[in-house]
Amino acid sequence: MNSKRILLKLGGEALSGKGQSGIDPGAVTYLADEIDRVMKSGVEIGIVIGGGNFWRGNDPYAEKMDRTTADHMGMLATVMNALALQDALENRGIETRVQSAIEMRAIAEPYIRRRAIRHLVKGRIVIFGAGTGNPFFTTDTAAALRAKEIEAQVLLKATKVNGVYDKDPMKFKDAKKFERLSFKDALIMEQVQVMDDTAFAICREHHIPIIVFDLSQPGAIERAVRGEPIGTRISD
Repeated sequence: MNSKRILLKLGGEALSGKGQSGIDPGAVTYLADEIDRVMKSGVEIGIVIGGGNFWRGNDPYAEKMDRTTADHMGMLATVMNALALQDALENRGIETRVQSAIEMRAIAEPYIRRRAIRHLVKGRIVIFGAGTGNPFFTTDTAAALRAKEIEAQVLLKATKVNGVYDKDPMKFKDAKKFERLSFKDALIMEQVQVMDDTAFAICREHHIPIIVFDLSQPGAIERAVRGEPIGTRISD
């Protein structure tokens, strides 16, 4: 089934290239091209992006800091990524808006749900920065929350692997891939760390399916939007 409106969840690493930090122009170009392809098919796109290419809460230095301060730094990193992606998309003629959960009017709109939906209806991409605006919540939770708020039909979780496995496929050759998982199974499988429990709970309660897929496969976002079998689908 084709999706009309989606929420795309990206890790900060999607902008940094393989094994790097910061922003890699080639990675941003690839990502913008993939999103452009989906946009041209008439899909309304909301995006939540992480900040792990700049700052991670589990870094040794971050762990020594006050948690709230460290999380606020992570939120700022997501806004930097949102602005970089916005620039790449607008260079392709795609109208894009960045909305921040933390007020910073000089560079981004404040997050207002009705305004975000209005942008989507008008054919603009909306990138949601600064997570939920609250410490102690991940950008996965922000993605699930925004997906519900904008009434997205599916949450697409872009990763480095082509789905969910019973163990790390990078370390174990006999790792088994799941084509489909229920929310219940995904929650009880501790080794399956796709999204945090809060994000799963939001999607489960509001019946928002999650598709986990490999972003490095050209056309993967488009295939997921079309409902083609790709990655792992987590749903009721």
